[in-house]
Amino acid sequence: MDMESASSVVLQALTQATSQDTALLKPAEEQLRQWETQPGFYSVLLNIFNNHMLDVNVRWLAVLYFKNGIDRYWRRVAPNALSEEEKTSLRAGLITNFNEPVNQIATQIAVLIAKVARLDCPRQWPELIPILLESVKGQDGLQQHRALLTFYHVTKTLASKRLAQDKRLFQDLASGIYSFACSLWSHHTDCFLQQVQAVDQTHALSSLERTLLSLKVLRKLTVHGFQEPQQNMEVMVSVENQVIVILERSRQVGPENPCREKLEKTIILYTKVLLDFLEVHPCAFIPLIQRSLEFAVGYVFTPAGEGLVFERFTVQCMNLIKTIVKNEAYKPCKNIEDSKPESLEAHKIKTAFFTHPTLTEIGRRLVSHYFLLTEEELAMWEEDPEGFAVEETGGDSWKYSLRPCTEVLFLDIFHNYSQTLTPVLLEMVLNLQGPSNVEDPVQLLMKDAVYNAVGLAAYELFDNIDFDQWFNNQLLGELQVSHHRYKLIRRRVIWLIGQWISVKFKSELRPLLYEVILNLMQDPDLVTCQFLFLNVSSPVDDFEFRTEQFLPYLESIFSLLFQLLQQVTECDTKMQVLHVISCVIERVNIQIRPYVGCLVQYLPLLWKQSEEHNMLRCAILTTLVHLVQGLGAESKNLYLFLLPVIQLSTDVSQPPHVYLLEDGLELWLVTLENSPAITPELLRIFQNMSALLGEFLIIDLAALVVTA
Repeated sequence: MDMESASSVVLQALTQATSQDTALLKPAEEQLRQWETQPGFYSVLLNIFNNHMLDVNVRWLAVLYFKNGIDRYWRRVAPNALSEEEKTSLRAGLITNFNEPVNQIATQIAVLIAKVARLDCPRQWPELIPILLESVKGQDGLQQHRALLTFYHVTKTLASKRLAQDKRLFQDLASGIYSFACSLWSHHTDCFLQQVQAVDQTHALSSLERTLLSLKVLRKLTVHGFQEPQQNMEVMVSVENQVIVILERSRQVGPENPCREKLEKTIILYTKVLLDFLEVHPCAFIPLIQRSLEFAVGYVFTPAGEGLVFERFTVQCMNLIKTIVKNEAYKPCKNIEDSKPESLEAHKIKTAFFTHPTLTEIGRRLVSHYFLLTEEELAMWEEDPEGFAVEETGGDSWKYSLRPCTEVLFLDIFHNYSQTLTPVLLEMVLNLQGPSNVEDPVQLLMKDAVYNAVGLAAYELFDNIDFDQWFNNQLLGELQVSHHRYKLIRRRVIWLIGQWISVKFKSELRPLLYEVILNLMQDPDLVTCQFLFLNVSSPVDDFEFRTEQFLPYLESIFSLLFQLLQQVTECDTKMQVLHVISCVIERVNIQIRPYVGCLVQYLPLLWKQSEEHNMLRCAILTTLVHLVQGLGAESKNLYLFLLPVIQLSTDVSQPPHVYLLEDGLELWLVTLENSPAITPELLRIFQNMSALLGEFLIIDLAALVVTA
């Protein structure tokens, strides 16, 4: 079949594959799948998506099939690999022109060119970079943008290769094009600034898009393109200078301006360049520490940033400060003589910057400004209490979200400069002694923020706060204020006690704490209730927990925990409540037996309702593990529910096993350990064992291969 006929047939199949009619869609997809290994198929796809007269959806699908084919058939060793002749033709066709009018398709074409470049550039495709650079220099706006877009994706892909030989190749590439990339970025940035000044929005947006792309290229080249990154100091200084200029110029770009969104992205990208360089080359970053701290602290903690900074930028600046403060490369050894000169120099710069007034201002502003609950958060408290109570914490949330970011920064700064910041925080606590005025929302918010700081810094404040005395004289009284507006403080005090329970809290006070928990369990505010219940695990899971102290309150607390489990609707909240229930069952063990009847009846329903939520099912499995251990031989009464759960969780032919297997195996084990006798139903689960052993053998072999 000649190329023209083949194109017609493939075009028809692609057209049918974009149909909503499954009668057309399924056969077309099957036909295209069969053609994937046919010589010339990708040449036809190239012609189709390069034909701008065809339907956009058809061209989009052609690009996707081409892109997927690169992953499967481009490598020489791949089954049904493309011939070298066809690959040569395809490479030439991909860079014939850069005039794709549809943004989404242009991006996909850039990505697939980058995929080919990852495998073939520069050895089999030496002309790629020169052609891209030549096209970027062109005067045609569309061609320039598309070439720059492709240039970025190629650079990004090549920079991601981690083998030593690939790194050297990328460094060779970077040395040859770095000056051009710098001048390109500088040119587009200058054009944008001039056009903003002239209120030329259309051209400003176009220049800003090119500034963003050229800066993305520069970021990859600067961070990954040099073995001696000190060569880039001049560029890094320019980056810091330019972001300040653009920030100041952003005053002229209001929220309604079409440039605003991309401008904020560009500003964030500037900070990413600094953060990446700091992370990858901490020693080379030392000359930039002073400037970076002045920049970040100036905009985030002084009036200089008022009217300029936005949330994502604030997060980036705080991350920059945090990374500098916490960086191990900047900390001298305990024995100064063993320290590297670079570490001593960095430490000296940090010490000179973080003076007592600077630290005091940072500490005060973190607590009194950034720790305050916002109007949006207070509104969420009222409108979506479950969503508010399930805070975004842990993991890398501090990299992207303001509240976790401020708290992590506070912790790191307080840990490193506790001698300076402890008196500051204690003074703030002292100023808020006694009940707050419920008619003064500012005072309530401030107390919430200060208590948050005291909870976060609990370990650092061990020697400075007599928490037992504070609990008796102040916090207990706060919990007894029943006014609706005081729920802010009740919720925070509950959390605060949970933070300090394992740090400094007398065992003798625990019964009093359990009394308080019971008294507050009728709080009408769901957020306060959730915090109360979820913090039950703090005293229960603590090293100094005494079962005999808890037993008088066990029935009431467990009953109310069960009620909360039924009341809440969000999966995350149910998981948290199940965690607390598991913790209680684990600690009291067989003492739980009289009180688990309702839970035993409810768990099958919850399991059924969570069919689409495997993480919730994992939490149910963990609860069942502790429940079986607590019930002992009596767990045989659960077999009607328990054994099918184990069967499903350990069946490797079932998709959920990916999530449930580990907990399912643990449940299987404790069920066997606590079974009074082996029943036929228990034996039936062993049908899963051969497949399980086969899977574990494969995993072990794979691990051995990786290790070797």
